[in-house]
Amino acid sequence: MNRREFVATAAAAPVALAQPAKKRIACLSSTYHVRSHSDNFITRFLEGYWIHEKHYDAPFTVASLWMDQVHPADIGERLSTAYNFPVVKTIADALTLNTGKLAVDGVILVCEHGDYRHNEKQQQLYPRFEYFEQVVNIFKKSGRTCPVFVDKHLSYDWKKARQMYKWSQELKFPLMAGSSVPVTFRRPEYDPPLNVELESALSIGGGWTADGGIFHILETLQAFVERRKGGESGIRSVQMLKGNEVWKAAQQGLWRRELLDAALARRLKPVIGKPEEMTAVLGLIEFRDGFKAATLALSGVSEYIVTVKPKGAPPQATLCYIPIENSNNFSMLVHGITQMIDTGKPAIDVRRTLLVTGALAGLMDSGFQNGKRLETPDLKIAYKAPAQSWYAKGEGS
Repeated sequence: MNRREFVATAAAAPVALAQPAKKRIACLSSTYHVRSHSDNFITRFLEGYWIHEKHYDAPFTVASLWMDQVHPADIGERLSTAYNFPVVKTIADALTLNTGKLAVDGVILVCEHGDYRHNEKQQQLYPRFEYFEQVVNIFKKSGRTCPVFVDKHLSYDWKKARQMYKWSQELKFPLMAGSSVPVTFRRPEYDPPLNVELESALSIGGGWTADGGIFHILETLQAFVERRKGGESGIRSVQMLKGNEVWKAAQQGLWRRELLDAALARRLKPVIGKPEEMTAVLGLIEFRDGFKAATLALSGVSEYIVTVKPKGAPPQATLCYIPIENSNNFSMLVHGITQMIDTGKPAIDVRRTLLVTGALAGLMDSGFQNGKRLETPDLKIAYKAPAQSWYAKGEGS
């Protein structure tokens, strides 16, 4: 090495040493197999991810993995060997890393898939609240917190979900939740202008009518209607109708049938049968400001599409595109989690998920009570949508 090379190397060394270490995250999983939600989230934090044509390197170090159930085709153990992180026995171990106190900078809680029973209301009893409570206990014991992401709705139980939100407020830690559908690619790209006057809206999806499926349709609806004039003020009532009652409700003007036609015009995949001949489940949502919208699950549809009707304008519909081949609909949500852990600012207001969680619980109650309209006085949840919604730009891949 000559003198010039030595000086250049010496000058570069402090810069290299000054590079900050990656933040560490703890990953809590119900079960971890290929194409599970744990794979869709956690593996992206190991391998990086694509959004349209841009690749993002893995932003953090996965410091630990806890799994409630080990799937017969588990990949958690194999990935732990490949990426050199431990699979631990308890949630406390995942967060403390054997130090006795919080030792990570973020928590990813993915409780979807696995052997968990359904109740009589067709709610799957995922123990998200129970996982979350253990995280909060570590926060309290440590006197320190960190950002937390919860996959999908907060809980099947409204009281549990409300408590999860209250803990985040009391302890002042960033909390984000939700699913990939509202933040995936939109074909065409459409984000209603903030403070738009809306006359009505409809969100449609497939025939998955347990609470996990209805959640996707309802949350996607909320991502669009929260942009209406006056901002979000909460939900006054919900009602679930099934079968012929769905189409009777359209005839009675409780939802607009033409919005369904506009939605189906945006489909990429074939629709199997005529809508009126499909198994149908309708959710009627009345908001506190008088605005009314609906969700519709149809057995012959396999995509998520939203139609909104601005005042004095034709319906606007967009497909929330799910690229089945690589699950890249999850990448923008991972990108939002990354922002939250890096900056402490969630990409999506958790009050959206809280409101949808409560509305979902009400809809499942209504369905169990043969379509009874239910008042929702607890859902006085107000918030303002951002200037631009958080979703993936481009066609998607």
